[in-house]
Amino acid sequence: MTSTSNRALRIPAHRPSRPFSFALRLQQPSPEAADGRAAPPGGGSECPGVPCAAPGPAEAVPETPSGCERRSGALCRPPVGRMVCAQVETSPRRCWQKVLYERQPFPDNYVDQRFLEELRKNIHARQYQYWNVVFESGVVVQQLCSVCVFVVTWWYMDAGVLSPQGLFGAALLTSLLGYVLFDAIDAGVGRQESGRTRWADLKSTLVFTAFTYGFSPVLKTLTESISTDTIYAMSAFMLLGHLIFFNYGANAAIVSSTLSLNMAIFASVCLASRLPRSLHTFVMVTFAMQIFALWPMLQKKLKARTPYCYVGVTVLFALVALVGLASVSSVGAVLFASLLLSISCLCPYCLIRLQLLKDNIHGPWDEAEIKEDLSRFLM
Repeated sequence: MTSTSNRALRIPAHRPSRPFSFALRLQQPSPEAADGRAAPPGGGSECPGVPCAAPGPAEAVPETPSGCERRSGALCRPPVGRMVCAQVETSPRRCWQKVLYERQPFPDNYVDQRFLEELRKNIHARQYQYWNVVFESGVVVQQLCSVCVFVVTWWYMDAGVLSPQGLFGAALLTSLLGYVLFDAIDAGVGRQESGRTRWADLKSTLVFTAFTYGFSPVLKTLTESISTDTIYAMSAFMLLGHLIFFNYGANAAIVSSTLSLNMAIFASVCLASRLPRSLHTFVMVTFAMQIFALWPMLQKKLKARTPYCYVGVTVLFALVALVGLASVSSVGAVLFASLLLSISCLCPYCLIRLQLLKDNIHGPWDEAEIKEDLSRFLM
């Protein structure tokens, strides 16, 4: 091809998704045109059925004539003076695949339109019923009432309103009643499954009572070198920790029944050390063990076996706590009642309303979760 040729190539601006071919005609002056003779009919094209273009820019023809040599990605170059038919074939457009083991002509952060097809919202969202949430909030109400009853009882003993003999007799009577009720709820099935006998329960009770009574003088003088304000602050902090770490039925890392019970007993020892006599200390620690260790066990079985009785006992226990607190402070009783109503009525309503605004998204970008039991590999 000479430099005097008019060469032009028009390529579509868009890139089609399938292979295509076109013919390129490059006009060169033929010997007849140089001598002044007219071109043969049809333009003197060497490719049958394709007219030669007039002098000027060449045009792209959609189909390649059958007489032209077909070469992928190459041009057929006939002798000078003849029409040039060319075919350019592009490779098919490759589709993006979500694989890591294959090199692809796409950037690392490339995604196609299928990226959001696997988007899921609120897969693990739970639908709550209002009264069911109110029923479950009874556990929190009971623990708050337990702390309130314990503090009010300590205040009565410290003020001399309640004698240690009276509190010990009432605690012993309620313990026997709760023990019988604990076995009557499930007709002794739980005891048979655990394999624990009544003689073992009696021995544990006697050992605990004897050790607590024997060490009560030590507990009475244990915190003499600590100021009373510090004791009150420590007791409040320990009771707050008891409420935080108590097992309300949630499967969370913060839950620790052992830590919760130890903090409650520590608070009872601190408060009991400020009572007048060693007998007061013994009765107060015993009462703390009853209300923080034994009472939640009975409530848990009531909730599982007899829900209606559980609701009645919870309401009655809350009323007892409110009446006892009202005898000490009316303002405190009003605030405590507001707290109980907020936890049992207002908080469930807010939880259900906020569930409507929940918008958790899940998709292929989430971290992988191993759901199989891998304990066999730890043997």
